[in-house]
Amino acid sequence: MPLTHSWDVSPSQAIELQRELAPKVIQNGSLDSTDLIAGADLAFSPDKRWCIAGVVVWAKSEHRVTEQIVVRRRVRFPYVPGLLSFREAPAILAAIVKLKSAPDVFLFDGQGYAHPRRLGLASHVGLWIDRPSVGCAKSVLVGTGDEPEPRKGSMAELRHRGEVVAMSLRTRDRVKPVFVSVGHRISLVAAAKLVLSCCTRFRLPEPTRLADQLVGRSRLLPREQ
Repeated sequence: MPLTHSWDVSPSQAIELQRELAPKVIQNGSLDSTDLIAGADLAFSPDKRWCIAGVVVWAKSEHRVTEQIVVRRRVRFPYVPGLLSFREAPAILAAIVKLKSAPDVFLFDGQGYAHPRRLGLASHVGLWIDRPSVGCAKSVLVGTGDEPEPRKGSMAELRHRGEVVAMSLRTRDRVKPVFVSVGHRISLVAAAKLVLSCCTRFRLPEPTRLADQLVGRSRLLPREQ
C-alpha cells in the first residue's frame, strides 16, 4: 500500500517517522520491464525559499526523453542533515503526480537505504508511491568499503553498522564511482545493474543527469505551479 503521513512535522517527529517507516522498505525484487525510467532531481531558488523538482521519463530502448515535469513548491521544512526528504519529497511527489506515463522504476539523485536511519529520499518517496525505486548518489553518506576495480561495471559493497547498505559502482573506466542503494521494491544487485544500464557517455545515469539539467534551467521559475 502507498504511504501517507503529514509533512507538517518537527525535526524530532521526522526522526521518529523515519524509524517507524524504515522497516517497511522492501529490499528485494527484480524488474521484468525497465524501458521507462523516471529520473528525479531537485534544485533550490537562489533565496532558498523555493524547491524546484524535476522528473524526466527516459525510454532506455530509444535513449530519448518521453516526458518531463517541473514543479515549484515553497520550502516548509528546515535544512537538517539526515532529514532532507522532509524538505524535498513534497515537491518531488507533486511532480510525480503530474506524470501521464507510468514509469517502470524511479531513479533518484540521492540516497535510499544508505542512510543513518535507513530512510533516505529514494526510500521515503518509494514507500509513498509504492513503486520500485533506486538511489544513486554522487557521494557517500554512510558506509565504508573497498574501492571498486577501475574498469566500468566494477562494484564493491559499502557496509554500515554491520550490514550492506549500498554498492560503489564504476560507471566509466577509471572515473570516480557512484553510490547505489535500494529505494524500495528492488534488490541492491538489481538496482546497481539498472544504474549501469542507464549510463551512456557520462558518469551519471541519463535519467537523473537529465533531471539535474532540467531543474538547473528551471531555478528561476516566476510562480508556484
